[in-house]
Amino acid sequence: MGLVSAKIQLENPKESKLKGIKVDALVDSGAVHLCIPEHLQIQLKLKEIDKKEVTLADGSKKLVPYVGPVLVRFKNRVGFVGALVLGDEVLLGAIPMEDLDLVILPKEKKLDVNPDSPNIATSIAK
Repeated sequence: MGLVSAKIQLENPKESKLKGIKVDALVDSGAVHLCIPEHLQIQLKLKEIDKKEVTLADGSKKLVPYVGPVLVRFKNRVGFVGALVLGDEVLLGAIPMEDLDLVILPKEKKLDVNPDSPNIATSIAK
């Protein structure tokens, strides 16, 4: 399929005077969380809530800060998630993709809103 990236906006909902930041995110449905580099945590003034032990792609484990809440915007979608502070680029994983009802379009190598619900995000609450 190749790499998929998308422009998303990240905001700190607890800091209303702070401007959101538009970033290029690597989209990976095999990853679970939103991951952000430390410089974005600092710029958005995101507080560490906890630490999480994560398993990396190479199988190694690492203890990393878990920060939030983070408001994520993509097209007509918005959601709130926590983020792992890890790496040098933004990684959009399955949890925020599900929350915003986003899908990867493999042929086009892009992220988009779910074509079955283009106007409003849908979810299952049962």
